[in-house]
Amino acid sequence: MKIGMPIAYEGGFTETAARMADYEQAGLDMVSLSEAYSFDSVSQLGYLAAKTSTLELTSSVLNIYSRTPALLAMTAAGLDYVSGGRFTLGIGSSGPQVIEGFHGVRYDAPVARTREVARICRQVWRRELLLHDGPHYHAPLSPPHGGGGQAKPLKMINRPVRDRIPMTLAALGPRNVALAAELFEGWEPAFYYPERAPAAFGDAIAAGLARRDDSLGPLQINAITNVAITSDLAETAAALEQVRRHLALYVGGMGAKGANYYNTAVRRFGFSGAAEKVQELYLSGQKAAAAAALPEELVRAMSLVGPVGYIKERVAAFAEAGATTLIARPLAPTHERRVADIATLKKLVS
Repeated sequence: MKIGMPIAYEGGFTETAARMADYEQAGLDMVSLSEAYSFDSVSQLGYLAAKTSTLELTSSVLNIYSRTPALLAMTAAGLDYVSGGRFTLGIGSSGPQVIEGFHGVRYDAPVARTREVARICRQVWRRELLLHDGPHYHAPLSPPHGGGGQAKPLKMINRPVRDRIPMTLAALGPRNVALAAELFEGWEPAFYYPERAPAAFGDAIAAGLARRDDSLGPLQINAITNVAITSDLAETAAALEQVRRHLALYVGGMGAKGANYYNTAVRRFGFSGAAEKVQELYLSGQKAAAAAALPEELVRAMSLVGPVGYIKERVAAFAEAGATTLIARPLAPTHERRVADIATLKKLVS
């Protein structure tokens, strides 16, 4: 099992990169950077590529709407080049609040579009003439689809470091999870309750694996979690409170009622009543009450918070449920403690 770590997208490129040397030395395998509506993640990933030597870099979630499929492929090839073959292209559909609200682009057909994007990216990396005529993307763009009649097939000028850059899909819904298992090297679930993952995602994964090409290799599962290794009860409580606030934001406030993937995932884990209550409280402005309404079982099960013996048991549970990488957000109050927790976690999975 590998150890990854999510990093913030709000800024501070220089400070973040300076700390990465300590994490590299501690055994961190991967850093994961998502993209919302702050600085773009590509700039920071390129900066990190120049400032690190062994860390694998993944975009976690570049949405499939604000960049064309060919541009996603070009971006991935560029990041793979500057990192010396250390990049993984992580994509996802995001949601209508970001796509339509910030980018001003229509949010539609996320599963079908994702399938086409994956195929186009791989075609570009193989330096084939880009010929694609799908339901949502057309290259070259012909007059029947709005083209001006002067388009011609093109292929990438540069030769990529790899003609098959690994791709991961951030997904929680059944159709997207099945697509990840079918068409992607890896799957990134934002929420992962190991003991309940088979019930929540098992059918979708099985359906996708039944259509999977052997050349993709075994499905990699990058499970996002939080880590604080401590025997101190006050520190444990403080770390779990951080987890609560973070989960409440997603379960309660990410997306409108009836269109929140994270809320639906918690329901699939068997906490429908709690999910509904958290959302109602959060959307009515009662954020602290929403966090308090999250079941203790859920908060603890999706995190790695507690003494080292307990953490070892939870790591084993994640591995048993299929996780191949733990993308663990350190919660300790100091940089030195956060680095130490990553080092301990690396020893536990070795």
